[in-house]
Amino acid sequence: TATSSPDYVIDKALLEANGQDGGRPLMLVDIAVPRNIGPDSDELDGVKPYNVDDLKAVVAKNTAMRQREMIEAENLLREEADSFIGWRESLSAIPTINQLQERANMFRTEELKKCTRKLSQNDNFTDRELEAVERLSRGIVNKMLHGPMSHLRKAESVEKKQAALSELSSMFRLDDEQGARGRGRRRR
Repeated sequence: TATSSPDYVIDKALLEANGQDGGRPLMLVDIAVPRNIGPDSDELDGVKPYNVDDLKAVVAKNTAMRQREMIEAENLLREEADSFIGWRESLSAIPTINQLQERANMFRTEELKKCTRKLSQNDNFTDRELEAVERLSRGIVNKMLHGPMSHLRKAESVEKKQAALSELSSMFRLDDEQGARGRGRRRR
């Protein structure tokens, strides 16, 4: 109801007179000021009157629930954004990882050539045994690189990751043009 009547338009007596006492459920919404539905109508089974104050309470409850959900959504978005930024920043390590692998493989190949030349002069070694030496050298390099690569991937912040990249580049001379090609023959 929404009339400008100064008195109740609907009350318990009127509902009972019209057979609404104990019948099927009835919801009454009163948005009038002053109220049009008497508070005694709530005493009847199956009749549920709502007034402006009740509706304000429902709106406040729903608003509070939406606020909580909004905060949860913002937290979820923040977590996902942080996760995405971390993933994106992890991509910056890929060129350094590739350089490190190439550099280590270059050293492995050079040393393996020296070793195989010496071993192949000895007729006691078969091709299978030489392959085993190759696999052994690959395994050693992979195990040696595992720690630095894991460290790169696990760095929590962008600053720590950049520092780790810089340290690895410096340690293994990845940015050094001559270092990447080898230092020539060592003196013996």
